[in-house]
Amino acid sequence: MATGTPAPEGTIRMAAPLSPRATGKFITENSKDVSVDMEGVRSLAEKLFQKIGRKEITLRGWKSLHELNPLGCGGDAVNWVFFADTLNFSFWAEQEDKKFLVKYKGKEYSGYWSFCAAMNRALDEGIPLTIASYYANITMDQLKHVLRSDSDFPIPMIEERLEILHQTGKILLEKFGGSFLNCVKMSEKSAEKLLRLVVENFPSYRDEGVFQGQKVAFYKRAQILVGDTWGVLEGQNDGCFHDIDKITMFADYRIPQALVHFGAMRYSDDLLKKLKKGWLFKNGDREEMEIRGCSIWAVELVCEHLRELFEKNGEKMSKEINPVLIDHFLWDYARDYREAIKEVPFHRVRCIYY
Repeated sequence: MATGTPAPEGTIRMAAPLSPRATGKFITENSKDVSVDMEGVRSLAEKLFQKIGRKEITLRGWKSLHELNPLGCGGDAVNWVFFADTLNFSFWAEQEDKKFLVKYKGKEYSGYWSFCAAMNRALDEGIPLTIASYYANITMDQLKHVLRSDSDFPIPMIEERLEILHQTGKILLEKFGGSFLNCVKMSEKSAEKLLRLVVENFPSYRDEGVFQGQKVAFYKRAQILVGDTWGVLEGQNDGCFHDIDKITMFADYRIPQALVHFGAMRYSDDLLKKLKKGWLFKNGDREEMEIRGCSIWAVELVCEHLRELFEKNGEKMSKEINPVLIDHFLWDYARDYREAIKEVPFHRVRCIYY
């Protein structure tokens, strides 16, 4: 299903789609307007290899580099992550000067971090925002207060966010005792099993579509939920996922921008013209799926080349170095160096999946 609204409960499902990794490979092999450049892949892998050697890319960086992420490792922190990723979509602004902004503890935030700042502001105000029984019944007025903007521009898609909170909170209460940590425990320290549990039980996480007759899956929010759970638990105890390296990058609109900037991916002239005109794609459009699919495969190939670099250096690459951490680096780079990469416009899509 490739739509911009939550899937209703009880939806009849088609045959299982390709996994995100297989989706990336399939789309790359059949793409018309997006391609993966192996020379750029190798160059990016070499840059990352140097940063890994200098300890600039680590799991602990998830907490230490982002002051809004929770510092704890318990159920409250896991529920914070679940709430955040349940609404982790569509923060981009129509124009640079028309952003949803939140001021928190003397600093102004935009994009995804404005949402995190709004969450923490609400928690500081005593609003039990991350408790399922609260957001399963939250009213529109309450949600608007929580997500109020300090600019003249509200957060996009507020109606969809309210609907998803009601649906997701109800399911979490009915199936998992109101805590996402219970869902994590059911995964038995398997990232892939946790991914399946999320996708099978929470309809708004089913980021699926059909590409050239083949059912495919990207699961951006579901995978980032697994990755963020791994991050907040620091890869320990219930978050000690033995197969975390099976989770791919999170196919959104920022990472492709960085991949093209680094030369690991290329766009056709026709696609670039559309992007520069600010074309609004629909979730499920061919070009949109090519961008996301090729992004997944490009990062998989970067990982593969990194592994080769470690082996040439007489070392074995740690499972901690994986598509999740590479995604974190590329996302931060795309956000922190917006001016440096603005020659590559990001693709615009309004949907609930990223």
